[in-house]
Amino acid sequence: MTFGFAPSSAAATSTSADLSAASANPLARMLEPAEWAAAGIPLLRNPREVVSGLHSRHRPEPATAIVAVLDPDERLRASASFTRRQAAADGWMFRNAVLAQLRRVIPHDLRRRTPVRTAVLLYCRDGDARWTEEDGAWMWGLRDACTLHGLRCGAYITLTRDGWQVLGEGRGGRRPNAESQPEPLGTSEAPLALPRTGGAASEVLRRAAAR
Repeated sequence: MTFGFAPSSAAATSTSADLSAASANPLARMLEPAEWAAAGIPLLRNPREVVSGLHSRHRPEPATAIVAVLDPDERLRASASFTRRQAAADGWMFRNAVLAQLRRVIPHDLRRRTPVRTAVLLYCRDGDARWTEEDGAWMWGLRDACTLHGLRCGAYITLTRDGWQVLGEGRGGRRPNAESQPEPLGTSEAPLALPRTGGAASEVLRRAAAR
């Protein structure tokens, strides 16, 4: 037989209030670079190839997010792009948008004991390559969406006028960038027979912004 102690009503009320405050605070739904680096995110073997391929497929402009799913050999299996609505950066809202896209373009892997496929997120935005709170919210959203869809959480990449940057890894390059012309796709990178634009995710973002 085991014994425990029931929390007092005052303690329970305090805990409930703390949880409610954290839930209402968007800053609680973001990850800083140190937290991201400590999470054991798998490294891309050839990040420039991944970035160039997504840039060529989706031709992103600022405020465009691209979620892509890679197989164990780092081949692209699915991808989708959508536009971030004008609203405060919130990891919960970003999580829902990313999850909506994953549900549209690829089946979940929830029955697997360990994830096989990896989701990465590329976000094209204004500003320089330094981490922002908006990036932290995207990181939180990507990690949570991957957990809910049964995928490994992969790299978070920013694309700015200065070039591309894999945050948390210190790897990047000048091309492609937010203003460069897309490189032609190779013969092995024929367009996927999957939807690319994010009607469902855009609707999620629109509803969240209207609250």
